[in-house]
Amino acid sequence: MPIDPYILLLLGTVGLAALLPARGTGADVASGASTAAIAFLYFLYGARLSTREAMDGVRHWRLHVTVLACTFVVFPLLGLASRGLVPVFLTDPLYQGLLFLTLVPSTIQSSIAFTSIARGNVPAAICAGSFSSLVGIVVTPLLAAALLGSGGGGFSADSVLEIVLQLLVPFTAGQVLRRWIGGFVARHKKVLQLVDRGSILLVVYTAFSEGMVQGIWHQVSPVRLAGLLAVEAVLLAVMLLLTWYGAKGLGFGREDRIAIQFAGSKKSLAAGLPMASVLFGAHASLAVLPLMLFHQMQLMVCAVIAKRRSHDPEVPAPGDDDTAAPVPTPVRTGRG
Repeated sequence: MPIDPYILLLLGTVGLAALLPARGTGADVASGASTAAIAFLYFLYGARLSTREAMDGVRHWRLHVTVLACTFVVFPLLGLASRGLVPVFLTDPLYQGLLFLTLVPSTIQSSIAFTSIARGNVPAAICAGSFSSLVGIVVTPLLAAALLGSGGGGFSADSVLEIVLQLLVPFTAGQVLRRWIGGFVARHKKVLQLVDRGSILLVVYTAFSEGMVQGIWHQVSPVRLAGLLAVEAVLLAVMLLLTWYGAKGLGFGREDRIAIQFAGSKKSLAAGLPMASVLFGAHASLAVLPLMLFHQMQLMVCAVIAKRRSHDPEVPAPGDDDTAAPVPTPVRTGRG
């Protein structure tokens, strides 16, 4: 099963923060750089999102509503239900991180990749992931305010202002300026992707440095980590089953079910890390730990599922079914 190289970089960044955490003036510089990186990241998100592509996908509204319901309704309900696992399997901080995980939007790149491998509806996966990311910019902080409250690392009215300034304003600016910079962004996609990932690594380093300085990692033991992994494995399995068989019950075809399963069962690390940094502050390191673990788990499991789906027999299109009754051949009667 694949190990995402970027996960190794993230783990290396965590290790660096554990050995050499930013302190004093260095911490202030890292925090300011992290804030600027988050704003620039969402500016690029806004510059990349094609309004035309989003509008082209509106015709698949039933599929998109299904994915959004899985992402922002079913997932959070399961997250709230996991409250009963405290304190047997989870500590309260780990539960807060797990609940935050369930509020994060879906992925785009991996949903598209796995849908393509499994021979599913790729255009629908593109639109579903884009819609989820766009909706998540607003819905995730609102859900965090409603479900996490003051227990989620000090979420308050000030956090709402920070979200507006660090996330919504840069994203809107990117959308407004897309007409002039969209071509440049498209031409330098690979370079800007490195900027994206570098920004996230900086966010992770800053968050985990603050956690080390605050000493919050003493709250996590190997037993608790094992319990968290077990809970997340069950969460992923439930969502994979619900998205696949639920989509079947709603009357979706095979290709649409594949798109729904991969877009509706995953969570975006790229979107979640910057949001967690804004929402949780010094507590962000524990808050993002469940998301980092879930991200790698979903990649490994979905890669296997996509490979198996790629070997499914071709489903005949309506009217092309070989099992349909043959059309009788007219009998020649010799009358010309």
